[in-house]
Amino acid sequence: MEQPRQPFSLQKALRNLYITYEIVWNVFLVFIILLICAACFAFGVGAGYFASLVKNMPVPSYKEMKKDIYNYEETTHIYFANQVYLGSFRSDLEREEVSLKEVSPYVIQAIIATEDEYFYTHRGVVPKAIARALFQEATNSSMRTGGSTLTQQLVKNQILTNEVSFERKAKEILLALRLEHFFKKEEILEAYLNVVPFGRNSSGHNVAGIQAAAKGIFGIDAKDLNLAQAAFLAGLPQSPFGYTPFTSDGQVKKDLSPALERMKFVLKRMKRLGYISQSQYEEALKYKIAQHFAPPQPSPFEKYPWLTMEIEQRSKDILAAVLAQKDGYEKKDLQNNAPLYQEYIAKAEKQLRQNGYDIYTTVDQHIYDRMQSIVAKYPYFGHDVIRTETNQAGQTVQKTEPVEVGAMLIENKTGRIISFVGGRDYHRQQLNHATQAYRSNGSTMKPLLVYAPAMEMGVVQPGSVIPDVELYVSTPSGPYRPKNADRRTHGLVSVRQSLQYSYNIPAVRTYMRTIHQRPIAYLEKMGFTSLTQSDASNLSLALGALTKGVTVEENVNAYATFGNSGTFVDAYLIEKIVAKNGEIVYQHHSNPVPVFSPQTSYLMIDMMRDVIRQGTAASLPSFLKFQADWAGKTGTGQDNKDAWFVATNPNVTFGVWMGYDTPAPLEQTYKGLSYSKRNLLLWAQLMNAAYDVKPSLIAPKQRFNMPGGIVRRAYCSVSGLVPSDSCQKAGLVRYDLYNTKFTPREEDRSLTNGRFVEINGKRYVALATTPREFTKDGIILSKQMLDKLGIKEADAAKLFPDSYTAAEELKENGKRPDSPTARWSNQTLIWSALREPDVIGYRVYRAIHEGASFQMVSAIRAGQPLSFNDGLGSGVYYVTAVDIAGKESSPSNVVVKQTKPAETPTTTKPSSSAPASEDAP
Repeated sequence: MEQPRQPFSLQKALRNLYITYEIVWNVFLVFIILLICAACFAFGVGAGYFASLVKNMPVPSYKEMKKDIYNYEETTHIYFANQVYLGSFRSDLEREEVSLKEVSPYVIQAIIATEDEYFYTHRGVVPKAIARALFQEATNSSMRTGGSTLTQQLVKNQILTNEVSFERKAKEILLALRLEHFFKKEEILEAYLNVVPFGRNSSGHNVAGIQAAAKGIFGIDAKDLNLAQAAFLAGLPQSPFGYTPFTSDGQVKKDLSPALERMKFVLKRMKRLGYISQSQYEEALKYKIAQHFAPPQPSPFEKYPWLTMEIEQRSKDILAAVLAQKDGYEKKDLQNNAPLYQEYIAKAEKQLRQNGYDIYTTVDQHIYDRMQSIVAKYPYFGHDVIRTETNQAGQTVQKTEPVEVGAMLIENKTGRIISFVGGRDYHRQQLNHATQAYRSNGSTMKPLLVYAPAMEMGVVQPGSVIPDVELYVSTPSGPYRPKNADRRTHGLVSVRQSLQYSYNIPAVRTYMRTIHQRPIAYLEKMGFTSLTQSDASNLSLALGALTKGVTVEENVNAYATFGNSGTFVDAYLIEKIVAKNGEIVYQHHSNPVPVFSPQTSYLMIDMMRDVIRQGTAASLPSFLKFQADWAGKTGTGQDNKDAWFVATNPNVTFGVWMGYDTPAPLEQTYKGLSYSKRNLLLWAQLMNAAYDVKPSLIAPKQRFNMPGGIVRRAYCSVSGLVPSDSCQKAGLVRYDLYNTKFTPREEDRSLTNGRFVEINGKRYVALATTPREFTKDGIILSKQMLDKLGIKEADAAKLFPDSYTAAEELKENGKRPDSPTARWSNQTLIWSALREPDVIGYRVYRAIHEGASFQMVSAIRAGQPLSFNDGLGSGVYYVTAVDIAGKESSPSNVVVKQTKPAETPTTTKPSSSAPASEDAP
């Protein structure tokens, strides 16, 4: 029997549903619990792994982190005198620090919108960004958005490295959290904007920091960037060299589309985040970015290679000494220890290229520029020299060398280097011919080593007399025979004349009188750094023959001593070095060194005035467009290999050198000018250019002041002593300036009015009995004076003109001279000379006819032609010889002269009436 169907039960259905719900819920709870457990496990593992990654990392303090984030490379800047900006120090990276308030708001908005939109809300990291980055890393996704905040990027750039590893990332996160704890958002943002790279500037140099980027790419400051420019720059840090608009040589890239697309992306982000409106967005897109790029800016090195290299080298030396001093070393330690010196030079160079110093120099920009222009256009250097050389490959090549130049302008009282000329072409020869080239300084050495030291020692004064006659000196290295430039000698000359005409022999003679007192010490006091031990004993040092040479700077600097009243002030180029925090790292302080007394210095100045007035630089005034109280000295190296002129006035000292890098004689004449005049003309043109810029500096109205202790005195020009009556009668009195300590006090006793005899060009003092017909009247210089002057009697006649003389003593032999032998030849009476050295002449006697008395008709001096022809008719003749004492020989044979042409003269014995005694007239 079929059973009846059960009715539907709602209660049962609900119960089943509940059971299902319970099961599902419990399963869900189990899943959640398992998920939580897994998450906790994963978190624990991650936290443990994170802890293991950072467990050995020291936790930096606030001071350490501050030092790190602000320790970014910053460009060092250099300045001309008076804080005129020159440019940046050579570096691989250009960067300028800027405060956040000096940055355009558009830049800040663009950077945040592009790089870190949650910057103002996060605590250093964004967890979901990190998770996303980890997921992309785990899945090796090609679409990577990055997980670094601006804080993390700052940590990576300034504290950590760019290493790609979980350990580095873990440290980055921890340091970012700590950085946010210590620093305000504005401080972090400012530091970031100063360190982030922006590619290249319009000169092709790498730039970092928003200020350097704004200047280098658009030529404006960061505060003046508009919206489009800000967006363009904000897009660069993601790929600085991918998006940069410039190539490494400063050219604009042909394809700017990647950078422009990146700029458009930045603008979209700014619009989406509400920083800009739609209209601003559209207006920025229309901006022609490429039309507003900065033009290429030559670096200071490209425009001023000589100057920037000199500044760099001196700055490194200065900073190396500063750093070494902080470590307890002295300057001499660096000089005597090459490895130590190199260590500190490397440290100094690194700091100069990274620490953003300001270096202030002494160089006047306008004078410097004008001088370089003059040298570039100067047409009188001379022809190039072509040399044949063998290169490293063993090939024979030809090398062209032009005449080079070096010049230096120094302020006397301070030592400031106002300007210099390093050469004609830096790219041909990088040697700075003003500061690094060592050459013989020729006759410009004479004031420095010879005459000023000798005056200081009291050995000579301007009126002192020096014999300019041949000099032979035996030295360990062989005979030394100095010659004057004109290959002549000039007799007795004063020190003033010797310098005025640059005579070499008197300079060497003077140096020989002082060399035992080591005058080379004066050069050492005046900054000569290249002197050798052998230089001190070398007589040719008086003429500039240095073993190594001297630089233009050192030579000019030494001359500035005269312009500074005898006090040496070392020349300098770096005024001060200032750190970016305003601390003065280095400030130049002069250390004056007394070298010469003001009296010696002024006397030297006064003598060097004559060099320009009428001496070897007499053509200079006609080349100058202005007047000043100049005192200077020309100089020529051996074989005319160097041409110098150095001069000083009450304000400045200026010197110019010309020559070939490989020493070779300069052309004697080029375009109608001697090498000396070519050098003087260049000197004058450079000074004229400097005068156009600063006339009051270059041409002071005041003259050198004569100090006390100088007087004008008379001196005898043959001895340098107080003039005697004989000196005055001979017209040999001269006047000059003297240091009162060294005025001549001894009266000249070397000269007497007297008679002398002259035989074959040699002069001898006449005795009281010497017959007058054989003598001349004049001023006679004693043998004692010859000995005092160190002159041999054989050279005595070379000292004087005919109006006065040096006379030797002629010793008579104590007997009457022998009789000469006479004869007729072509109606002329002749006789042979006697060989007796004391014979001073001959007398000719005549009688009208044989048996008549004889009368003297002629006196012939020894050394003259021994002949007589009176043109008279017949007669009888004989000859006698006379010695220095007046003793007369017996008559010669008698020679009879007949008037008839057919007859010839006859000779007979003299008659008894012929005189024969020693007292015969």
